[in-house]
Amino acid sequence: MDTQTENYAIKLDIFEGPLDLLLYLIKKNEIDIYNIPVALITEQYLQYLNIIKSLNLDLAGEYLVMASTLIHIKSKMLLPVPEEPTEEENEKDPRAELVKQLLEYQSFKEAAADLEKRPILERDVFTHASAGLQENTGKENEEDDELIEVSVFELIEAFHRLVSRTDKKELLEIDVEKMSLTDIINDVMERLTREKNLTFEELLGERKDRRQIIYTFLAILELIKLRMIKAYQTSAFGVIRIFPAVES
Repeated sequence: MDTQTENYAIKLDIFEGPLDLLLYLIKKNEIDIYNIPVALITEQYLQYLNIIKSLNLDLAGEYLVMASTLIHIKSKMLLPVPEEPTEEENEKDPRAELVKQLLEYQSFKEAAADLEKRPILERDVFTHASAGLQENTGKENEEDDELIEVSVFELIEAFHRLVSRTDKKELLEIDVEKMSLTDIINDVMERLTREKNLTFEELLGERKDRRQIIYTFLAILELIKLRMIKAYQTSAFGVIRIFPAVES
């Protein structure tokens, strides 16, 4: 990989981890967390890893460890059941430990999200959960629909759908010499300051080729990491809209 390109790699684990990706896939497929179809989830998980790698995002080792875990669980579930299984074999579901991790992580994540939505009055003191959301998000409350902050995986999926519709002859390579990530970051912020909010496709769809689309997507991720912008949608898989974190 070009060392210049590596300078622009974004660490994905700053945003989300492998358990976040699994929870997202479970939600997307409307799956019972206690009865995960491991073959399906493993296939989709590996597809996401391939997309992430193609974007030059820095993939934390934990993602690869989880991929190995899923493949191992999948292989154990494919083994034939013994004609006379032992009591331990009857009771032990290969998915049990993973389900336990997911449930624990989900409970901590929901508690953290609840606290994050509340404006801080004093150090470690939080207001009631219903207060302050409108102040923090500004124009996203123009519509009656509740807005949900999206995860990086929803952004990756939206990006993948968009880029798959562009010219197939364009290569998924980033030409650092011809394009400046800083310039595109500034352009995105100027547009959002002027327009107040834009859909994800409005920000990316006007770009002329895949390289420009990729760089704009990396700029969006960088701005989210810096907490300068936020991404919301009006339903679980609705239109994604980008807002400045602080309305000017």
